[in-house]
Amino acid sequence: QLQLVESGGGLVQPGGSLRLSCAAPGVALDSYNIGWFRHAPGKEREGVASLRGGYSGGTNFADSVRRRFTISRENDKDTVYLQMNSLKPEDTAIYYCAMLRYGRSWQSLQDFDYVGWGQGTQVTVSP
Repeated sequence: QLQLVESGGGLVQPGGSLRLSCAAPGVALDSYNIGWFRHAPGKEREGVASLRGGYSGGTNFADSVRRRFTISRENDKDTVYLQMNSLKPEDTAIYYCAMLRYGRSWQSLQDFDYVGWGQGTQVTVSP
């Protein structure tokens, strides 16, 4: 089974930025629908953003991150990025990416619609 790998997490001050990457070595992700999720201690896993596969590149965001986060492939078809700006302490979580299951809506931010979860990358927003 294809499994994704997340990277780019770290410690950042409130208001700062981080750029997360999602990839599967040797696999082009440009045709896959990809979602980013996060899981904070004591809370349910939350869908953050989704990216439609192909040139259309439609995006969807959770209200909690809208206007602050961007999901994209840019010029690298092998990688999906999550650019996180204006970070808040509430954004602290382990961030995961995953592939949309066949037949599910690309706009989905529901974790059960996705498969191929990576190990996650820790994002900590703290003074």
